[in-house]
Amino acid sequence: MLTPYYRSTDHAFNLLHGDTFELLPQFNFKFDMIFADPPYFLSNDGISCQSGKVVSVNKGEWDKGRTSEEINEFNRQWIGLCRDKLKDEGTIWISGTYHNIFSVANSLTELGFKILNVVTWSKTNPPPNISCRYFTYSAEFIIWARKSAKKPHYFNYDLMKHLNDDKQMTDVWRLPAIAQWEKRCGKHPTQKPIALLTRIILASTEKGGWILDPFAGSSTTGIAANLIGRRFLGIERELEYAEISVNRRNEIENMDNFVKYSAKVQDIVKYNDFMPTNIACEEIETYDLPF
Repeated sequence: MLTPYYRSTDHAFNLLHGDTFELLPQFNFKFDMIFADPPYFLSNDGISCQSGKVVSVNKGEWDKGRTSEEINEFNRQWIGLCRDKLKDEGTIWISGTYHNIFSVANSLTELGFKILNVVTWSKTNPPPNISCRYFTYSAEFIIWARKSAKKPHYFNYDLMKHLNDDKQMTDVWRLPAIAQWEKRCGKHPTQKPIALLTRIILASTEKGGWILDPFAGSSTTGIAANLIGRRFLGIERELEYAEISVNRRNEIENMDNFVKYSAKVQDIVKYNDFMPTNIACEEIETYDLPF
């Protein structure tokens, strides 16, 4: 039987330490939504610019470059495992750049998913291109797909419109990279901002929904989920990042921090204003993971 590396006192934040390929087949549970930020395989001794300094792009062995065939097989395997953990009406979001996103899209199609959107995250504060021989890389892509072509998915259209000043929200999102306050417990090299995950989760889940992240990193998915009343299971192989995840979750056990961080994310502020009082105060149905 699996033993969580960490479980919050309210059981809304759960973390497994280990390889997602080994752990996913070991339990039976269906999630409302999956967010995945898989390796982009970019750690090939290149350089970039960070805070005005030239730095290596190498992030770890887990991100070392592979052949196109190896990348395709990697994506088919983990997406196939995740498909088994998704409810029939559930959806999956997968982030990437041009280095891996085409492989991800092909794998999704081959495995029977229906691609709904490809969201462009346009960063408001991208690092400069130090070579000055290309356009500055300022965007990442997030594929949104549902498990079944025929089974309707959940989409909170009215809320997304509200978050966008009562206009239909497009598939281009201008959001900043992570803020300094999101690094208080340490930083993952590919950490996503809470603002980005908040919007993804609000768009495609209801209050109390269960979310899986098979490459949890420092668990931004889980922090965002808990700040807006959703529940989370993350899987992380690297102990260093699992520890950062735990520290981040413990940080928002303090209600002052919870309220302070919620107020820093514009979509959370607007969401709390949008929710009718009777819905916001509803009891969340209690059911637990099978371990």
